[in-house]
Amino acid sequence: MQSITYEDSFQFIEFFEANIQVFTDTLLKEAVNVKDKIYEILRVGNIDLVTNAQTLVVYIIEENDQDLHAFAEQEGIAWATHSLAISFKLEWVQAIRRTLWMFFQKYTEESNDKDFNFFEMEKQINNRVDYFLNSFFISYTKYKDSLIKAQRELVENLSVPIIPINHSVSILPLIGAIDAQRTEILEDKVLSVISEMRIQTLIMDLSGVAEIRREEVYRLIQIIDGASLMGCNTVITGLRKEVVRKVTELGIKLGEEIKTLGTLQQALGKYFIA
Repeated sequence: MQSITYEDSFQFIEFFEANIQVFTDTLLKEAVNVKDKIYEILRVGNIDLVTNAQTLVVYIIEENDQDLHAFAEQEGIAWATHSLAISFKLEWVQAIRRTLWMFFQKYTEESNDKDFNFFEMEKQINNRVDYFLNSFFISYTKYKDSLIKAQRELVENLSVPIIPINHSVSILPLIGAIDAQRTEILEDKVLSVISEMRIQTLIMDLSGVAEIRREEVYRLIQIIDGASLMGCNTVITGLRKEVVRKVTELGIKLGEEIKTLGTLQQALGKYFIA
């Protein structure tokens, strides 16, 4: 691809900087849906769309692909972090593209430079705008996926918080509903932590659990059996009457290896050794 000369680039940058307010006004007219969101995006994500548009234009004119790529990655991370709608970003960049075309046309008309290749310049604009968008979307998607993964892991850890008391005793306080997804997380987390921390006694406090289905009761017992096979004794505390009624109605009998106590305080008094 034939490049424009340094002199052409420099002269156009001068033209761009001299008419930057005209550029901004034209850009805002082109970006119909985004212009009303500019201050909201600035407030939510500290992203100055107008300033960033001017930065992007300079990178495009200077053919500065390295900084263009880095800028796109930075923008992708910022938009993913603040969960900003990428539809606005797409419209904004396409508006920048159209505004740049208009400015190049105006520049060639006013400069009377017959050797200036408008169509070559337009091609370079398109290529670099597309390069920016591609880099932006890759960065956005990659970072968004990592955020979702981190949030999922955080939720999983919060839903199954195993708290070590000493080198051999840990507490697992469960709060809220126990469903299929949570029992799956519970099984993986309990068995993994028992193996890693060599827990000998796990105090499972169910005082915050008011509802549990039949399938999850069986899964819970299976988890306790698995812990037992790994040499860890499980103590259940805080069983509420609603859960006890459900267990008895289902005819489920807890194994002799499963110990129960009324409260977490009783378990700590019996099993906690400083």
